[in-house]
Amino acid sequence: MNVTAQMVKELRDRTGAGMMDCKKALQETEGEVDKAIDLLRTKGLAAAAKKASRAAAEGLVASYIHAGGKIGVLLEVNCETDFVARTDDFQSLARDLAMHIAASDPRFVRREEVSDEILAQERDVYKGQALESGKPAEIIDRIVDGKMEKFYSEQVLLEQPFVKDPDKSVGELVTEAVAKLGENIQVRRYARFNLGEGLARREDNFVAEVAEQLG
Repeated sequence: MNVTAQMVKELRDRTGAGMMDCKKALQETEGEVDKAIDLLRTKGLAAAAKKASRAAAEGLVASYIHAGGKIGVLLEVNCETDFVARTDDFQSLARDLAMHIAASDPRFVRREEVSDEILAQERDVYKGQALESGKPAEIIDRIVDGKMEKFYSEQVLLEQPFVKDPDKSVGELVTEAVAKLGENIQVRRYARFNLGEGLARREDNFVAEVAEQLG
């Protein structure tokens, strides 16, 4: 099948993959765009897995401020070289990740960071809910496992749906960047600040003072 420049451009716009990779994927799938996208994603995962063990000590610290200065994020994203860290693609990825964290408030970067204690607590809660709802004993474990996967997708950054494209996870977004930029990319750490979080509001203090005076 003849692969046209327009077909290549469309696939590149949808995946962010290189032009030659897009052309080869379209040739291999006889011009079927959806199959070409799946093929590119599969190859991207394989490429990311091969690069995952390579040292990534360069990168940048990105920031994002939202809601009139009421929410802020500082994020460290690492790559292998300073050259890639300075590219528009890498910096755009870092900004998107910081914006996502501001919007979605994850508790962990990756599921390996969730402590055994938290996992045990969550499983106990889900098991109790299933038992209380009268679910058959033989399917309780499957229900709990499903609930745990949902927990990861809600609380773990790399497993959350990406806010700008919920059809892909944040982890898939990073994997696509690895395939495109050709380097290992790691989200190392972040801090999210919510103005006034953990502090008593002025109204609460006022109410408490009045109650003390009247009491």
